[in-house]
Amino acid sequence: MAVRAGRYAAIDIGTVTCRMLVADVDASGLHELDREYVITNLGEGVNASGVLKPQAMERVAQAVDDFQRVLARFRTAEHPSIETVAMATSAARDARNAEEFAALLAAHGVTLAVIPGQREAALSFRGASSDFAGEGLLVVDVGGGSTEVVAGRAGADPFMSHSFDIGCRRVTERFFSADPPTDRELAQARAWVRADMEPFFAAVRTAGFVPGRLVAVAGTATSVVSIHERMEVYDAARVHKTVVSRAVLDEVCARLRSCTLEERKQVVGLDPGRAPVIVAGLVILQEVLDLAGVGSFTVSETDILHGMILDAADRERW
Repeated sequence: MAVRAGRYAAIDIGTVTCRMLVADVDASGLHELDREYVITNLGEGVNASGVLKPQAMERVAQAVDDFQRVLARFRTAEHPSIETVAMATSAARDARNAEEFAALLAAHGVTLAVIPGQREAALSFRGASSDFAGEGLLVVDVGGGSTEVVAGRAGADPFMSHSFDIGCRRVTERFFSADPPTDRELAQARAWVRADMEPFFAAVRTAGFVPGRLVAVAGTATSVVSIHERMEVYDAARVHKTVVSRAVLDEVCARLRSCTLEERKQVVGLDPGRAPVIVAGLVILQEVLDLAGVGSFTVSETDILHGMILDAADRERW
């Protein structure tokens, strides 16, 4: 890829989390400088109301202000400016007041693009596939409001992709009222996920695409590793490229689904802010593995943030 060398930042505003990656890009690739992460729960209540709550938007604005202060430290004589791209996904796509949200962030110095699901899927694939050159991949990105599933060969455009309006916050708000969720609630959630996703996986099989690896990105997948290994301090280097068996996924899910919310918040390796939605995320991931017919997944720390930066630096776009 011919690149515009420089220093870049990508801000991903999801339904549950708000994240930023700062990196240098040159002919040899992308070189990470800093990662920032905060749970802002932008999508709180959106599934039912169709609007972003004022307090949720303000949480994101505060996170963006914090990110701006971090970025200031990376402006140097060599890099006086940092090209920054900011994108919002499912919660903002669904909300009737997305323009109000974009105007708020503009007032905080960030130009926001609310991207469609297919664009989100393509960027996630570009980022996740960057470490698996030449492999046939099925990439899954379980988010708060949507889940993207992308089939393709690393280094090429996706072969087939779909963005499902299925995410860990959406499933939680739609199906789980008991604490912990009941067997009936879990069964209903699984049936809903499977019914919506099954036609896509059938189409992938019919097309003859056989992936060599299922790659999972984002907080649900990374949490499985950190919980299983009881990480008191999250270690991205240990998590990246870990192969998780279905047995380990099932073990983590069985443990968390039997806990109350307050008990989940105390689980070593789980960000307490993710505790309300983690069970739904694990259910989605289990169903994806079943539908794909695979017994494991590889966790990737390279995801849509990397895809956003690689896309911004791609000379072919300019």
